[in-house]
Amino acid sequence: QVQLVESGGGLVQAGGSLRLSCVASGRTFTLIDMGWFRQAPGKEREFVAAINWSDGDIYYGDSIKGRFTISKDNAKNTVYLQMNSAKPEDTAVYYCHAQGGYDYWGQGTQVTVSS
Repeated sequence: QVQLVESGGGLVQAGGSLRLSCVASGRTFTLIDMGWFRQAPGKEREFVAAINWSDGDIYYGDSIKGRFTISKDNAKNTVYLQMNSAKPEDTAVYYCHAQGGYDYWGQGTQVTVSS
């Protein structure tokens, strides 16, 4: 099993920045990739970004390309999401996700972007 704990959510003004962190623990040697999804009220969960734990390949969702950056620190078993140029439509609960034979999810962290 892998446990994921997110942090860094909060309130930010439109145009501002926020950085989310997700720490993995447990059987982290099984990790294939880690990333982020988000879910706004009344909407389906949406893919945001992912990074391959071994080779660092990165994937982004279309709605955040050019504004958000995903990165990782293997030594700390941590993945980050740097959110720049935030928009009100980025308001959502952001979930950390990991793949390693199974799908793992964090508890989510609320991000609110005020206009």
